[in-house]
Amino acid sequence: MRNTIVSSDFNFPGQKKVYKGKVREVYHLENDILVMIATDRLSAFDVVMPKGIPYKGQILNQIATKMMSATEDIVPNWLLATPDPNVAIGHACEPFKVEMVIRGYMSGHAAREYKSGKRMLCGVPMPNGMRENDKFPSPIITPATKAEMGDHDEDISREEILERGIVTEADYKVLEGYTKALFQRGSEIAEKQGLILVDTKYEFGKTTSGEIVLIDEIHTPDSSRYFYADGYAERQAKGVAQKQLSKEFVRQWLIANNFQGLEGQVVPQMSDDYITTVSERYIELYENITGDSFIKANISAIQERILNNVLSYLKSLNEVT
Repeated sequence: MRNTIVSSDFNFPGQKKVYKGKVREVYHLENDILVMIATDRLSAFDVVMPKGIPYKGQILNQIATKMMSATEDIVPNWLLATPDPNVAIGHACEPFKVEMVIRGYMSGHAAREYKSGKRMLCGVPMPNGMRENDKFPSPIITPATKAEMGDHDEDISREEILERGIVTEADYKVLEGYTKALFQRGSEIAEKQGLILVDTKYEFGKTTSGEIVLIDEIHTPDSSRYFYADGYAERQAKGVAQKQLSKEFVRQWLIANNFQGLEGQVVPQMSDDYITTVSERYIELYENITGDSFIKANISAIQERILNNVLSYLKSLNEVT
């Protein structure tokens, strides 16, 4: 009944290997080319939900590529082209093994740590007297790295990153500078849309020529938290929850249905009506974040569409080179 892409099994010309993440599938081709397909899979609490969400992959891919285009003047990125609504093609990079998380407000994980009594997060001090969703005096960078066992992210300090040799000091300074510049630009873009960019994460890699570039997604509802600016101050003054623009609504539905990704818990069944609601919410997110009307791609034969569009682009790329 539903036309979604929840997995792929393409064999592109010059294909060397495939990496399948929670949401994206990355095809490594010859000549250091990557084909990244944003599927319609939905991940929450580090668990992939059983059913796909119509248009979700298109939405994430198009927000990320729009935001990369809007920031390429301040930070170079891996992107070459988007030949299909669900596809981004770019340069292969060696990813840094840290995610650069930056927080302008004390929300989410930072707020939970603060409530537990902690005043340091990833080696960064958090001022006394703050309330959840208060703005930090200035944005703080709280990096994360993958746990040695499993896919869960772990907090890590700048000092530990350098001590363990995960990133060199020279490269880390570049990552910090790029992270601050991207967050500043992202905040300006959000402000024009009547939003507040609360926190987000950036991932970087190094090209074969040694250039540090932005990779993966940027400023999407899966990687970022937004508040509506209108009424933010009033809600803070009253101590009530902020209106969020993120996939938090999915997490809250799962929590209400007794699922937080814990051992022994069973993923609740999502009805077709609920999946339609989630799809509509993602479209709303797209339009609020970008300011553009969402144009639904033809999803009658997604796999064929993607294959034809990617092959056409690769052919044109080979003709140029």
